[in-house]
Amino acid sequence: MNSKVFMILRILLGIFVLIFGINKFLNFLPAPEGMSADAGAYFGALVNSKTMVLVAIVEIAAGLALILNKFGALMALILMSVSVNAVLFHAILDPANIAPALALLALNIVALIGYKDKYKTLLS
Repeated sequence: MNSKVFMILRILLGIFVLIFGINKFLNFLPAPEGMSADAGAYFGALVNSKTMVLVAIVEIAAGLALILNKFGALMALILMSVSVNAVLFHAILDPANIAPALALLALNIVALIGYKDKYKTLLS
């Protein structure tokens, strides 16, 4: 992959997750509309159990790591769990709002592909 293209996509992913991570603390983005009762109940349980605080911390750390290109390969791996869970949540409980989750997953996959040389020793 072209290093300039990877750098742009890496920074875009970093900004994306940084904004969504900070939003979990400051609530400056509007809540998604049309969420089903089941989706609202599940998301409410995640908020009440403080799981979303952990997700926010992971997103902020991953965003900063990807923007600054420090530990980006590690954070892209860790962020994959957040990406997959976001897609599964929206696919099952809130399909109308799945687009940002799919964008997150796609950018995360691109980041993993861009860092593939870093994983060679891990996978050998």
